[in-house]
Amino acid sequence: MANIYYEADADRSHIDNAKVAVLGYGSQGHAHALNLKESGVDVVVGLREGSASVEKAQAAGLTVMNIADATKWADAVMILLPDTEQASIYDEHIGPNLEDGNTLLFSHGFNIRFDLITPPDTVDVAMIAPKGPGHLVRRTYVEGGGVPCLIAVENDASGNAKAFALAYADAIGGARAGVIETTFTEECETDLFGEQVVLCGGTTELVRSGFDTLVAAGYQPEIAYFECLHELKLIVDLMYEEGIAGMRYSVSDTAEYGDLTRGPRVIDDHVRSTMQTILEEIQSGKFAEEWVAESRSGRKNFHALEEAGHDLKIEKVGKELRAMMPWISAGKASVKDTSGGQG
Repeated sequence: MANIYYEADADRSHIDNAKVAVLGYGSQGHAHALNLKESGVDVVVGLREGSASVEKAQAAGLTVMNIADATKWADAVMILLPDTEQASIYDEHIGPNLEDGNTLLFSHGFNIRFDLITPPDTVDVAMIAPKGPGHLVRRTYVEGGGVPCLIAVENDASGNAKAFALAYADAIGGARAGVIETTFTEECETDLFGEQVVLCGGTTELVRSGFDTLVAAGYQPEIAYFECLHELKLIVDLMYEEGIAGMRYSVSDTAEYGDLTRGPRVIDDHVRSTMQTILEEIQSGKFAEEWVAESRSGRKNFHALEEAGHDLKIEKVGKELRAMMPWISAGKASVKDTSGGQG
């Protein structure tokens, strides 16, 4: 069983007197920086020259420095930058300005797991990864709660790396909900697998294929959209709140029987074999190599696939139907989390 820690397990003295630089001010960056500040931690935000986020961070009352100066100033540096950009920024701005005894922090294991960043043995290397998007990390903290976090230690030069990671998780609200101990490898590989096979890749392809099957059979696209995409939120919410068994209890007997008897035919041995292959590609580093190469070459294939997705019939039908339901997007801001991981 996993080790799970709460507020009573966290010794905040490990971070109370530390100077922390949060590099990046996207979805996770703004939440970490503001939560740390309101927890009494001495924090600055490190941003690249010309970043559009400078004014946002300053307007929120945060001190902003360039990345090199923020690293020089800090005792602990949290890197909340896009996975594919971290290595080059580390080599140019972070690594040369680290000192022995510093702590290098990540919210995703990607760059350490795949040896894209190799910190010196004289610094602590740890991870604090909230299991939710930044806006939720921020909102729950303000409300007095928190989002569960993962912590991991890759290098413990000081002997206090785990204690510091736990104190950091507590300072951003994670210990209010629970902090689970893991490793960089476990977090990275399971996170990538979840994104590719279930949360993003698997779900979007299942929804799109279901929609296309109904439309090809002559059913109205609007009806297909409601059945295969819109109502998915109801089912996911039930599983989120009560687990799979709770969801099955809440739906009709007809729906549950269809789930129990037809679900295994959709997700069959062929699909499970493909899942295993995808996991092996993650574990071997094949996916990481492919993604880094794609980014370094200008992301031509990535953008082509992204653009093709915008032109799908399900997207056009959905846009028209969502315009009939303005409450869906009321009061919501779209913030893309580029820190790495699904959150």
